[in-house]
Amino acid sequence: MKKSLLPLTLGGLGIGITEFVMMGLLPDIAKDLNVTIPQAGYLISAYALGVVIGAPLLVMAAGKFPPKKILIALMIMFTAFNALSAFAPNFSLLFISRLLSGLPHGAFFGVGSVVASRIAEKGKAAQAVSMMFAGLTIANVLGVPLGTFIGHNFSWRFSFAVVAIVGIITLISLKQWLPALPANKNRDLKAELGFFKKQEAWLIIIMISIGTGGLFTWYSYIAPLMTDVAGFSANSVTYIIMLAGLGMLCGNFIGGYLADKFSPAKASVALLLTMVITLIIVHYTSFNPVLALIMTFITGAVSFALAAPIQMLMITSAKGSEMLAASASQASFNIGNALGAFFGGLPLVYGFDYTWPALVGALMAMIGAMFAFWLIRSHHPAKVKLKAELSV
Repeated sequence: MKKSLLPLTLGGLGIGITEFVMMGLLPDIAKDLNVTIPQAGYLISAYALGVVIGAPLLVMAAGKFPPKKILIALMIMFTAFNALSAFAPNFSLLFISRLLSGLPHGAFFGVGSVVASRIAEKGKAAQAVSMMFAGLTIANVLGVPLGTFIGHNFSWRFSFAVVAIVGIITLISLKQWLPALPANKNRDLKAELGFFKKQEAWLIIIMISIGTGGLFTWYSYIAPLMTDVAGFSANSVTYIIMLAGLGMLCGNFIGGYLADKFSPAKASVALLLTMVITLIIVHYTSFNPVLALIMTFITGAVSFALAAPIQMLMITSAKGSEMLAASASQASFNIGNALGAFFGGLPLVYGFDYTWPALVGALMAMIGAMFAFWLIRSHHPAKVKLKAELSV
């Protein structure tokens, strides 16, 4: 890893911990703040809502500043609001602090993706972006299990204190190691927003929002899938989630390599189709404990291999609007999180077992692949050239 990319990886680590540790802390928070677990679940929605709101708005507000200053400001917000979560005296304030904690999430990844692609070696932009997303995967392998352990055995407040400490370390590394790239002083916000008038932009947004939802139909219900179907004990779930995180870590780097080797669009289509196959296999093999573990690793790898390709797809499609577009892709990813959890839960409402969310996820991944294929066909270089000639 280039030292200049390490601050982005650390930022991804902190963001990954605070986003995913909440799922394991809901019972502890509900008990401590005297609310039900479903009510505590609103804290997950609050964070996702913060990501969707903050991603485009913060980038639009800060776009004329140098990227390094933007990232430092975003990480100050992230650290302060997570510290506020640690000291929140009641559920209402915790809800507000979680909403605020989500605001810098998408903007950090959006700006960070552009920075990583600019400081990367020639032909390795997607692999540089994958180094930033490696922080998310490391969070799932180590940070989230550690935060969950601390929350269960000491206090959930200490878990958010750990996130704040990671934020402080990230701030120091940003100041010391991140290159000072120049600001875009000729920025035209109206022209940047013009990207969203293009069909290409909305094809990518829909592809991400629906296609990545396939990951979350599976991941949202992985605990009951492994206990009620595969037959593992509840104490094993932490290690199973670590196995999924290890798969995500490996898949993240594979996705970056594929995007550089071929193209972000082709890599996205191939990986979404591969996700369809893996989720179907999950549906039919989760009754076998050994196969269930193997598919946990593989599904995590295939699903998270999409991270770098879809981010690079958005960046390369938005010349002049890269930061805004990259942050929008992160907002879309969180919409996929919400859609995946919702649609994945529908079969359970009607009495089907926990293998059925994977089939819903396969359908969502297939729809995402169709939009990605549509994008390739409608924006093929030959067609773009023909349209340009006709317009002349």
